[in-house]
Amino acid sequence: MSNIKISPSILSADFSKLGSEIQDLEKAKADLIHIDVMDGHFVPNITIGPEVINKLRKYTSLPFDVHLMISPVHDFIKNFAEAGADIITIHPEATDDLVGSIKKIKSFNKKAGVSLNPETSVDKVLPVLNLIDIVLIMSVNPGFGGQKFMKETLEKVKILRKEIDSKKYNAKIEIDGGINFENSKIAIKAGVDILVSGTTIFKENGGDLKKNIQLLKTG
Repeated sequence: MSNIKISPSILSADFSKLGSEIQDLEKAKADLIHIDVMDGHFVPNITIGPEVINKLRKYTSLPFDVHLMISPVHDFIKNFAEAGADIITIHPEATDDLVGSIKKIKSFNKKAGVSLNPETSVDKVLPVLNLIDIVLIMSVNPGFGGQKFMKETLEKVKILRKEIDSKKYNAKIEIDGGINFENSKIAIKAGVDILVSGTTIFKENGGDLKKNIQLLKTG
């Protein structure tokens, strides 16, 4: 399926050479670069901030798919927009005004996304589907890489696929968490447009990025 996009998660990359890792992903035909931002508060881990994203921006022309797992998120949107994010995805639980935060992302001419944790109801995103570009379904509990895929989260994908198609919305469905060569097939079948994968892309087949990206993409 050539319409499926792959957004490799640099959470699984070698942080001592992130710039060259990103260049290698571009050469391997990745479609986006997925950047997880964690604050140690909204999720139990800490990763990188806008300064690092700003430094990485020069290494690729691929869109930066930035997932903000930080709370409260609203006042940090500007920092990440100016650092070079192309897509900014936030959680409904991390803002007092989801519509206001989406509009703020859009005010910087960026694509806006909303992410749903495994325990978050799909009802949280349905009222704003017409305003956003991405719905990110978390198929693990966010915070750490290498977790096992939660198949039950695909029910949300099916509901969203039906809603987006019936109302002709432009939003794409993205999934992140434990994605491998087996479950990527059922995710695509359920209606996913974008697969986020870290461990599988960086570790499988001796770290052959191009082969792993192609295997995920073809389902």
